Amino acid sequence: MISPRLHSFLDERHAPYTTLPHDRTVTARQTANAAHVGNRSFAKTVMLKVDGKLAMLVMPAAYRVDLTRLSRALGGPEVELASEDEFKDVFADCELGAMPPFGNLYGVPVYVDARLAMDAGEIAFNAGSHTDVVQMPYAEFERLTQPELLYMAHVM
Repeated sequence: MISPRLHSFLDERHAPYTTLPHDRTVTARQTANAAHVGNRSFAKTVMLKVDGKLAMLVMPAAYRVDLTRLSRALGGPEVELASEDEFKDVFADCELGAMPPFGNLYGVPVYVDARLAMDAGEIAFNAGSHTDVVQMPYAEFERLTQPELLYMAHVM
């Protein structure tokens, strides 16, 4: 099921998107494979704490975050991964670990790995559950979230 908050947001803004149901998955790579979407265009959501405040990094599933490079790209703040306990209540309408990359709907700043923007004409991402993916033009995602673009990840 798509997150009710995300569903309303996309529909109210007449955003073009497709929902891709798939078998239950847990990791971004598994989800990309199950939804038949490439690892470079599947956007995984990584929850962080930047100087102690929650933030969301959206990046291609093919990569992993480098916290040191991310800190440098942000100008030097302390950056660490957030624990599930630190963010689970923020995304109450989503399954844990399946948050859509729309932190703006939840009061969380959104950063995007610039390679996602460069590589993807379309992106796909968890829709709030471990069984549904939303696919849409990257430009539309960027228009709706207005993220800060960063370059800091490296290949796994």
